[in-house]
Amino acid sequence: MTGRLQDKVALVCGAGSIGPGWGNGKATAVAYAREGAKVFAVDLSLEAAAETAQIIVGEGHEATAHGADVSNPDAVGDMVAACQAAYGGVDILHNNVGIASLGGPLETSLEQWERVMRINVTSMFLTCQAVLPLFLEQGGGAIVNVSSLSAVKAARPELAYATSKGAVNALTINIAMEFADRNIRCNALVPGLINTPMVADAMKDNYGDGGVEQMVAARDALSPTGRMGEAWDVADAAVFLASDEARYINGMLLHVDGGLQHRFTSGQG
Repeated sequence: MTGRLQDKVALVCGAGSIGPGWGNGKATAVAYAREGAKVFAVDLSLEAAAETAQIIVGEGHEATAHGADVSNPDAVGDMVAACQAAYGGVDILHNNVGIASLGGPLETSLEQWERVMRINVTSMFLTCQAVLPLFLEQGGGAIVNVSSLSAVKAARPELAYATSKGAVNALTINIAMEFADRNIRCNALVPGLINTPMVADAMKDNYGDGGVEQMVAARDALSPTGRMGEAWDVADAAVFLASDEARYINGMLLHVDGGLQHRFTSGQG
């Protein structure tokens, strides 16, 4: 690696993985560390955050695990304070927390809607609100939010999820424009079809064990590349946006989708 994030402090929310393998947040946390960042790995599951931190430390880099519900303002305040105590500040805020949710406007309950918005959007609002004063005080910083192609392409009925990711895009752009003249950048990744443990778990819940292999094949076929992306594709893009190489990139919604945005077919996603 080239040390593109050398001596930076990266606060990664959603740094764990729901199951074996590499989720987007887990891969990104490790990628940040491999580029020289000190990683404060946060997840709702402290065990999952600790697994990621152990991988980073095992590779000879610095990491601290922290458990927090980032949709809770008190927990977010404690998280930022703990990161400051561990590493003296924050240079990169990476927001990867999110949950999937199927159902259109007739099937989605108010409880389901509010839960998705709280976890997918309110969490990012709270973490940005907590970290931005630090960025202002120190003279700059970078925020990388994780959105989804579902925000701009309707592949299936998932009203709450798609709307929440559209809100992430708007949040990203508004923060970017307000703080652009103060050396603070805010960009979003827009992943398409990515093969992660979270996706596998969701497919298992909806299609059963026997349907997972079939759905993987269908999602691979839908991609212009002939295969889904992997978490490292998202992680590599995150490293770029967090690094000084992207110093003049702000308010960008960077698609990581193998070109799927240009060849989207309704019925699969």
